[in-house]
Amino acid sequence: MDLGSFALTYDYRCPFARNAHEHVVAGLRAGAPWDVRFAPFSLSQAHVEEGEVPVWDDPARKPDLLAVSASLVVREERGDRFVDVHAAMFSARHDQGRDLRDPAVVRDVLRACDVDGDAVLAAVHDGWPVELFRKEHEAMVAEHQVFGVPTFVVGDQAAFVRLMSRPAGDGHIARVTIDRVLALVGGVPDLNELKHTTVPR
Repeated sequence: MDLGSFALTYDYRCPFARNAHEHVVAGLRAGAPWDVRFAPFSLSQAHVEEGEVPVWDDPARKPDLLAVSASLVVREERGDRFVDVHAAMFSARHDQGRDLRDPAVVRDVLRACDVDGDAVLAAVHDGWPVELFRKEHEAMVAEHQVFGVPTFVVGDQAAFVRLMSRPAGDGHIARVTIDRVLALVGGVPDLNELKHTTVPR
C-alpha cells in the first residue's frame, strides 16, 4: 500500500480539521512527496436527522456550504492556488474569527490568495460546486462510513483522527506527524481505536 497517497476530509468549521490540514499544508510546502486528495465533507449534513431535508436541498442552509463550495471551484479550476486558499480559509475561520457563511468574507480570502473572488462566487451560484460537494460527501459516507472531519483515507482504510497541536509552519514536524498518522491508518488496520485518557497541555 502506498502510504503517501491519501484523502483527507475537511469542513472549515472544525478546529481539529484545521490542525490536521495545517500539518498537511506545511508538509507539502516543505516538499513532502504526498499525493493528497482534499475531500469535502459537510458537518451540517452529518447532523441532519433521517427524514429531514438534506442540507444540499435546503435554501436556509445554503450559507453553510459556501466556503467549501468555493474551495472546490479553486481545487477544480485553479489547482495551483488551492493549498494557499485552503489554509487561508481555516485561518479566517479559526485565527481571525470571521464568518465564512458571508460571501464578502469568502471573496476577501480568495482575493488575498490572488484568486478572482467574484468569478469563484459566480461559479458557486451556478450550482455545480454544491453538486460536486454532495457527490464527494456521499461517496465518503457510502464507501468508508465517514462521519466527521478530519478523516484520513489510506487505500481502503479510513480513520477519524484528532491532532491536538498545530505545526506552526514547521515542515519537519508536519511531515513526521502526518507520516506517523498514515503509518497507523494504512499500516495497522487492526488498531481500531487509540485515545489518550488525558491530554498534555
